[in-house]
Amino acid sequence: MMARLKRRLLVFCVFSAGFNYLCSSTEVCTNTILPGSKGDQGEMGEDGEQGKLGKTGPSGPPGGPGETGLKGEVGHKGKMGSIGDKGDKGDSGLAGPFGLKGKPGTTCDCGRYRKVVGQLDVSVGKLRNAVKFVKNVILGLRETEERYYLLVKEPRRFREALMGCKLRGGTLAMPKTSDTNRLIADYVSHAGLTGVYIGLQAQGKDMDGARDFVYADASPLRGFAAWSQGEELGPNVSPPTNSSCVELLSTGTWGQVECDVTMFFICEFPKSRRRGGAGRGGGGGGVAPTLALS
Repeated sequence: MMARLKRRLLVFCVFSAGFNYLCSSTEVCTNTILPGSKGDQGEMGEDGEQGKLGKTGPSGPPGGPGETGLKGEVGHKGKMGSIGDKGDKGDSGLAGPFGLKGKPGTTCDCGRYRKVVGQLDVSVGKLRNAVKFVKNVILGLRETEERYYLLVKEPRRFREALMGCKLRGGTLAMPKTSDTNRLIADYVSHAGLTGVYIGLQAQGKDMDGARDFVYADASPLRGFAAWSQGEELGPNVSPPTNSSCVELLSTGTWGQVECDVTMFFICEFPKSRRRGGAGRGGGGGGVAPTLALS
């Protein structure tokens, strides 16, 4: 027991002596690695991922004018222009061949036929008077050498009035002369009315800003005009409202009016002349109205 204790004490002393020796030594062991010499340049690495989009830079100077482009397509067909002036009369054509010789006539009992023709002339005169009575009294028509005029007592807007005359076989009245204008004005006055629509309407403006007026047959307003005193300077200045339509007053003057206003209107109808030679008693080619009354 004592021997084992002595051995242990001896080992402890030897270990202590060795530890003291190591601690008193000037050389100290460290794990520090000293840098070596600079190595060779390595190989170039792979391309990295694309970076984020940077901020938008300032605008560059304007570029020069580009080249002229290709010719565009043909545009839409424009509105129909005004009717041109009447052309010169053409040269006479060549004479046609002579016809065949007719058969010999028979003896005419002209006295009897003259009596029949005279009776027909009397009947035709009575019929003309009856027709005139129907037109002027019953239907209330007015007429000139070339046209009939009918007052339609149906309140309509301007576009509806245009269609109403068209359905009757005519157009809205177009007083292009002072005589026609006076005839229609008297017609309106005798009917106890103050004004009616006529076939005249503004169609945009020209380069000077003046308003252009055209008739219902697409012909421009030229020459005669009967604007009221308030519009004597011309209807060129646009009114504050949509007054692009025209009414004819019982006084014979014209005034601008809104196209949505409902009022009576006057239609005009051309007379269709029958062809043929002059009849007896100075009765030339007759006339027949083309209007459809409702």
